Amino acid sequence: MAPLTRIRCDPKTGVPTDLVAEYYAQRASAGLIITECAPVAHNGNSFIGCGGIYTQEQVEGWKKVVKAVHDKGTKIYLQIWHAGRAAHPSQTGEPNLAPSPLAIRGNLRKNLPHAQPKEMTKDDIKTVLEQFRQGTLNAKAAGFDGIEVLGSAGYLVDQFLRDGVNQRTDEYGGSAENRCRFPLEIMDILIEVFGAKRVGIKLSPVGRFQDMYDSDPIKTYTYFLKELDKRGVSYVHLMEPDEFYADPTYYGRGSLQIEEVCKTFRPIFSGTIIINNNITPESAAKAIKEGYADLAAFARYYIANPDFVERVENNWPLAEPDPNTYYVGGVKGYTDCPRYDPCSSENLEKNQPKEKKEFSGWVF
Repeated sequence: MAPLTRIRCDPKTGVPTDLVAEYYAQRASAGLIITECAPVAHNGNSFIGCGGIYTQEQVEGWKKVVKAVHDKGTKIYLQIWHAGRAAHPSQTGEPNLAPSPLAIRGNLRKNLPHAQPKEMTKDDIKTVLEQFRQGTLNAKAAGFDGIEVLGSAGYLVDQFLRDGVNQRTDEYGGSAENRCRFPLEIMDILIEVFGAKRVGIKLSPVGRFQDMYDSDPIKTYTYFLKELDKRGVSYVHLMEPDEFYADPTYYGRGSLQIEEVCKTFRPIFSGTIIINNNITPESAAKAIKEGYADLAAFARYYIANPDFVERVENNWPLAEPDPNTYYVGGVKGYTDCPRYDPCSSENLEKNQPKEKKEFSGWVF
């Protein structure tokens, strides 16, 4: 189960609630759950209602989530994160940060432009590194099995990696090696706390969400993935191009740079690759069978299908999620999504014996 921001935690404190624990427990037939992104600092949050990982109260809330999932026999990783320039002072009351003082073009909400961020000083970088360290220690204290860095989708780690945003001239900018320095320093901190085999990272080399671009993603991510390979990390979680966020006004489709991300970087990284984004059970099985991915992570399917694994295994139909319930709070579209009942009179009629799908090599 891929990370899914659903903003059901306490909006004032960022503490995961009993409802959040129930939500994850419902989906615990997944072999591994990766949580929604958890900010390491208040000014690193661009989703009010996300579960933070920087206070003791938040740790106690996450303990309930971890226990609920572990009680179902499933592993759970925390996705850890800093929003960087994607955070907004109107929400946090603090300046937003970025490698360079470039605002995201467009609006955060209707009539509210994104704010110009403060260019991070060396002291700011040290502070954020320590926030990641404490957040990782907190995640371990909460009982998580491992941790994933959100290095995709236009947030702080992604902002340092790509030269469309990172225009620094010091040791944290310029060359691919320099732009990878801060993300690798974060990874080293996480490895120090959890061990390499319990640390992963999610990347979107050609993602366009939040005005993101790199002039040479193959060069940038080849270097980065080789460094991750040296460290023996648990996995890299790679997002395939998402045309939904392509904006020809800015950079055009990501697929024009790299059409198939996992296939492109498979020869570079010898560890586990998780394929994500715009995939189906069938295309995921194909990627695994052909060897350019080892695992598949699904997001939107899990919103309306808490029993997604069982539905795929049994060739049962998949329910469609309602986008109007994604971020509104409460149980609707969150914990009230029914499991498929093959014994209902309606479904008994539909489900006459048919060939069961086989997903050779598909590991949940």
